[in-house]
Amino acid sequence: MEFKDYYKILGVSSDADAKEIKAAYRKLARKYHPDVNPEEGAEDKFKEVAEAYEVLKDQQKRAEFDELRQYAGKGYQNFEPPPDWQGGHQGAGRSTHFEGDFSDFFNSIFGGQSGGFSRTHSEQGFRGQDVEIELPVFLEEMVQQKERSIEYQIPVREGGQVRHIPKHLKVKIPKGTSDGERIRLKGQGAPGAGKAEAGDLYLHIRLVPHPLFDVNGHNLVLTLPLAPWEAALGCKVTVPTLEGKISLTIPENTQAGRKFRIKGKGLPGKGVIGDLFAVAKIVMPEDIDEESRDLLRKLSEKSGFDPRQEWRKTS
Repeated sequence: MEFKDYYKILGVSSDADAKEIKAAYRKLARKYHPDVNPEEGAEDKFKEVAEAYEVLKDQQKRAEFDELRQYAGKGYQNFEPPPDWQGGHQGAGRSTHFEGDFSDFFNSIFGGQSGGFSRTHSEQGFRGQDVEIELPVFLEEMVQQKERSIEYQIPVREGGQVRHIPKHLKVKIPKGTSDGERIRLKGQGAPGAGKAEAGDLYLHIRLVPHPLFDVNGHNLVLTLPLAPWEAALGCKVTVPTLEGKISLTIPENTQAGRKFRIKGKGLPGKGVIGDLFAVAKIVMPEDIDEESRDLLRKLSEKSGFDPRQEWRKTS
């Protein structure tokens, strides 16, 4: 198994702080997101970046990964965890086995399958084991309600031995599902022994961080970059949503931090649809030519505006 260096995947140093990690993730996620990059392999790269962020943003997972990274040294190609390693050993009580769309490397570190079968004894045999997987879901899937295929493994007992066989299933995420929710699919777990019923499949929903939108309940938050002259003079801008682009009117003298509510463009909830909030951010151009500088100097000389006027009242 190949060792995945999540720091290299995100392009950050091993001592990067949470802010640097999030910024690196957002940059790469925006580059490889399937809605932005249709090239072959972009979606796989996006999932790899999302997996790296999932680990490094979490202090416990990051500590476990750092420990293994030191153990691996330079042996990244044929890596095997230490013989006494148990995925999630620092998080006591973890007993589910997550597979979903994550790599084998991730599962080998953070899996931690419960021992034995979860079963109920009856005269007809033993109920099959329940299976729990983590299912990464894109925000777009929450809105579009598309059916998707998933693959997971179920344990089957044969001749006193247990082996895992792959199983394929088509599922549709119900409207109103939220991040962290647990969905039960009856009878889609391991087969029962004898005439006993099969176990159930439990999906742990994990919203994949989006390169543009932050999630606040069922509302979405979008940073809206504006040039200084757009904020000052007003304009119309094209704003992305999960269902396409819309036109938004920016009034004159828009201040940084102003929120524009776009009703009904958030995530669907149980009996309600969230809103999209576009938050204005004033952005200066990186390069300004001399002619533009002259215009800014004239504006500075002519305008009596003092952005720090409030400070005088307290000094």
